Amino acid sequence: MRYKITHRTEYEYARKVANCYNVARLIPRNLPEQECHRRQILVDPTPSSYREFVDHFGNRTCYFDIQQSHHALIVSSISEVTRSRPAAAKSPGPGWSKALEIFRQSREEELLEIREFMLPSPLIRPSREVTRYVEQFFVAGKPLRDCILEFGNAIFREFEYDPEFSDIATPLADVMKHRRGVCQDFAHLAIAGLRAMGLPAAYVSGYLETLPPPGKEKLRGSDASHAWFRAYVPEVGWFEFDPTNNIQPAEQHVVIGYGRDYSDVAPLRGVIQGGGEHKIKVAVDVEQVPAGGKNGH
Repeated sequence: MRYKITHRTEYEYARKVANCYNVARLIPRNLPEQECHRRQILVDPTPSSYREFVDHFGNRTCYFDIQQSHHALIVSSISEVTRSRPAAAKSPGPGWSKALEIFRQSREEELLEIREFMLPSPLIRPSREVTRYVEQFFVAGKPLRDCILEFGNAIFREFEYDPEFSDIATPLADVMKHRRGVCQDFAHLAIAGLRAMGLPAAYVSGYLETLPPPGKEKLRGSDASHAWFRAYVPEVGWFEFDPTNNIQPAEQHVVIGYGRDYSDVAPLRGVIQGGGEHKIKVAVDVEQVPAGGKNGH
């Protein structure tokens, strides 16, 4: 699939902003199953300085600052991406108890590097409620990937998708109590559960196709930036799952970035001087384009 992705964020401030400093993660990653052909970041007012770099997690990141007073800030990202279905895992991996043993004893460089995804992170802390909930899905001897799938299936079945319920500051305790949330909440819940079992898990920020092909059901979360999770399975590698839609990500999922939680891959964050209260509007559109088309930038 080839997609044109447009992501527009508009801030309107009650009072003038004297200056601002911002970091954006809006450029799709290049992966074995994904290639970003064209991308353009547009900022209004014109930045005083702008640069791009790759962050600690390998995400394509933009920094810009604006040193002139302004009442509004508009950041638009336009990109064109080819996405194919990831290769299917040839094995479900070891049982989860064996996987724990591997993580604890192995000195392989790759396994040592991913240990940071086993630790608490800014938005995902240890929770007795989450631990009690996730334990039922992990049975000694059962293949780890099957345990992860069953856990992700349960989040889809038992938690209601409710765009009005939460924002990024909503604690997991509230999500657990009310059994509802949005894609970010479900990704955080899954990651918290896997880490509670001693397993590495990471947050995936991305997009979903806005309008699916004829006859295909529209996926939840396709009208904004989306989120799912990935877990590391020894002898298999990283394995991704979208608990909001109860599916393994495929052609309709476009990856922007990986991190420990949302705070590592927020699309846009920054610091301003002045401004007072503000309004924010976000619009995302992911549309199919012909392969080799000229709709990108």
